[in-house]
Amino acid sequence: MGRGIELREIVERMDLKNLTPEVDLTEKEVHVPDVNRPALQLAGFFDHFDSNRVQIIGNVEYNYMQTLTEERRIYIYEMLLQHPIPCMVFCRGMTPGEIFLKKAVESNVPVFSTVKPTSDFSAEIIRWMNVKLAPSISIHGVLVDVYGVGVLIMGESGIGKSEAALELIKRGHRLVTDDVVEIRKVSDETLVGSAPDVTKNFIELRGIGIVDVKSMFGVQSVRETQNIDLVITLEDWSREKEYDRLGLEEEYTEFLGNKVVCHSIPIRPGRNLAIIVESAAVNHRQKQMGYNAAQELYKRVQENLAKKR
Repeated sequence: MGRGIELREIVERMDLKNLTPEVDLTEKEVHVPDVNRPALQLAGFFDHFDSNRVQIIGNVEYNYMQTLTEERRIYIYEMLLQHPIPCMVFCRGMTPGEIFLKKAVESNVPVFSTVKPTSDFSAEIIRWMNVKLAPSISIHGVLVDVYGVGVLIMGESGIGKSEAALELIKRGHRLVTDDVVEIRKVSDETLVGSAPDVTKNFIELRGIGIVDVKSMFGVQSVRETQNIDLVITLEDWSREKEYDRLGLEEEYTEFLGNKVVCHSIPIRPGRNLAIIVESAAVNHRQKQMGYNAAQELYKRVQENLAKKR
């Protein structure tokens, strides 16, 4: 079975009340980033039952359970809880009766309660689990939030990624991670980057050592996660290589099957990397909002040539 989320982490994150403290949560995990409302199962239909999901009891399911005779209720509870259910969550502050809790403990199925409305809780836990269980990779690079644009700076070791990030931080932008970037594919359009717990908020500067960005520049200089919108690859300038000077056509790089706009920036003494990254981020935002400076220049040149003819 693949990577899962510990049930204890879900309880803590979703602020759930544990109604079955007798059940040991130590080795229990959730592996599916979705939920199920077992309405049909409470009616006795167990074909195609998604038992490996978090099971949510809302107002409709709860009130239906109250209409059952005690004999039928016990039968349904036993049938339901014999499946490998990771946990049951009762919403709107509702709590099951003693019979249900007794059967749940016997079946080693944890039962929780939340005061949140069913639809709100479902949306929140699905969104969070999708991020936690998304396909992920770790790459070498620096991720910064520049004017709200997630810029992933890549390049060979020692080329100046961390120094560029430090100057960006001094200019009011925010660090997500230095050296190692954990990338999660949240959807076919969205990649989210974060820092490993060990290196969070730290930057390594050759000749100086480790710098604690949060301690030096304050909490406004860091953030936990950021969508990856733009990749900037730093490389040594080469006289033989021809670099894009207009930007009429976008170049892309790919992570986990998702394409991200990519710019290759040649490094030479005297080039201010922080300002270049800022400009690239703003230019990217302009393109997202429908304005492309390269296309505007091309249009002007074409109009000028047409006038001369």
